[in-house]
Amino acid sequence: MLRLIGICFLLLSQFAYAAAKIEIWRTAQGSKVFFVQADALPMADIQVIFDAGSARDGEQFGLAALTSALLDTGAGQWNADQIAQRFESVGANFGTGVSSDNASLSLRTLTDAALFDKALETMRVILTQPKFAQADFKREQNRTLAGIKQREESPAEVASEAFSNMIYGSHPYAHPDSGVMATVSKLKSADLQKFYKQYYVANNAMVVIVGNLNKQQAEATANKLLADLPTGTKPAPIPDVVMLAKANQQHIEFPSTQTHVLVGMPGTWRKDPDYFDLYIGNHILGGSGLVSKLFVEVREKRGLAYSASSAFAPMLKPGPFIASLQTRNDQTNQALEVLNTTLADFVKNGPTQAELDAAKKNIIGGFPMRFDTNKELAGYVAMIGFYDMPLDYLDTFRQKIEATTIDSIKAALQRKINTSLLQTVTVGNSSKTLAPKQQLH
Repeated sequence: MLRLIGICFLLLSQFAYAAAKIEIWRTAQGSKVFFVQADALPMADIQVIFDAGSARDGEQFGLAALTSALLDTGAGQWNADQIAQRFESVGANFGTGVSSDNASLSLRTLTDAALFDKALETMRVILTQPKFAQADFKREQNRTLAGIKQREESPAEVASEAFSNMIYGSHPYAHPDSGVMATVSKLKSADLQKFYKQYYVANNAMVVIVGNLNKQQAEATANKLLADLPTGTKPAPIPDVVMLAKANQQHIEFPSTQTHVLVGMPGTWRKDPDYFDLYIGNHILGGSGLVSKLFVEVREKRGLAYSASSAFAPMLKPGPFIASLQTRNDQTNQALEVLNTTLADFVKNGPTQAELDAAKKNIIGGFPMRFDTNKELAGYVAMIGFYDMPLDYLDTFRQKIEATTIDSIKAALQRKINTSLLQTVTVGNSSKTLAPKQQLH
């Protein structure tokens, strides 16, 4: 009985997060602030997000990621070790990150005044006074180049990069966030300083605060963090994604026992009206693991791969739709045929009612656990703020999922997945003759 009561309390507390009130305002310099007061723990999660992701690299692929990586290697009067020690001394965690769309700085700290003030001051100096010292730059550049070299030795990474190039061409989404060897090797410390001065400005910043602070404290926190940033200007929108004109297939030889297969095209964006139909549709197609249609058709029925899956990756502009599998080299054509047939059938006919009911139950039941900590909730609030989503996104998620139907899912899939325009990348050893076929068990 006590265990049952505990479970019920946990579920109720999780659903309470969905009703969390998101307060929003602008600082004097024009930065948006998104705040959720959450007093369960004496902690706060703070993020500062900039429209400064790898889509802003221009021709200098890897510039945004390297700029982000250098921020906490030296700032103000401190070197990297001193910065790390300052955070460690107050039990705080700090990090930076980059995606195609944005760059972020994040802090998790206790809200006891002395501890909080030291952590926040350290974050402020990192944000507003990075050094971009030459020695730090060379070290991070070499680390990035080593990572790129390692990426070139992974068939999965080779396939991913080739697939992005195929579906996006010259669009800023085409290249890897960390860049490529030819561009990263040519970067200079001055390039990072220039990028920082252009994009790390108040008009291009958004602050997310979730935790045990009141609104007055949250306002003071945001103001302190951004006060020394120049006002600057928000960058122009990134270009629209151009839809592909025809299907293409590319094979890349690689000395591996498995062939990596990626099939897809540009898919959906964060504010797409079809988003929820595509979300639940993909859950049934290839996003639900062992019970998804792709897994059942490719793995369970035919033993052609250890895994098969699909995903939509919504971004500011249409992110990729990807169906993928890894299979033995000599089974590539058969596995690819099953993947394409399953995908085409699902786009044409949509899910069954039983599949839809099961998917709704699974998604709705698991959704609250995705933001049952302040850190996870801050991530959702950051997504809502950066992509200009409705503030009631978390509150209405369940209703939006419940409102989907077989017909609405089928229509959405047919609008977004034109099977005659699919792009296919395979990476593996097409010439290797393997032992007699063995089914996977």
